[in-house]
Amino acid sequence: MATGGFMGGKPIEGQQVMQTRTVTIYTGLRIRVPEHIQRIDTHSTHGWQMRYGQPTLFFSDGQGPGNGPRPALKRATEALRQRIAELPAPTGLQRGTSPNKQNDLPVGISGPILRQRPGRSVPECHFSVNLPRYGGRPLRRSVYIANQNTYSPERYTDALNAALDMRRKAEEQYQLDATAAKRRAAAKL
Repeated sequence: MATGGFMGGKPIEGQQVMQTRTVTIYTGLRIRVPEHIQRIDTHSTHGWQMRYGQPTLFFSDGQGPGNGPRPALKRATEALRQRIAELPAPTGLQRGTSPNKQNDLPVGISGPILRQRPGRSVPECHFSVNLPRYGGRPLRRSVYIANQNTYSPERYTDALNAALDMRRKAEEQYQLDATAAKRRAAAKL
């Protein structure tokens, strides 16, 4: 999904568009193809493979109404539109913890971070939460745990749960926004 520019056109700034590319098939014909559709040309098979969700689907040039690469691509594009309408968009958000992470906190949460604020006599602890935003830069928010005098395992757990909830809500919103954008772009295919 692209915002702004893409190959082969100039949409209005901020408009969501389905990325396309030009594919040259075995006959030398050049065809504009949307993302998630791949060309398969082997000595025995010619057609389009739609790769969005499972299972992938193959649309042969030699089968179906109106034989040939363009009618097969049209069938593949219709199947892609249908899948996009039914399935959530792939987001690319990291789901698993990196093996290099030095603690057991979930993805998007760091800490506890200890800092001394100006004018305060006691250091404070907080978690840092990375909140993904579709089409924008992620936000970074702090979740207060306690200060040096008020720290307890219960406060740690409560703050961690608040951070987890904040991250979960941001991921859910990201998924909703990505899916809506993908569906808007598919409507323009």
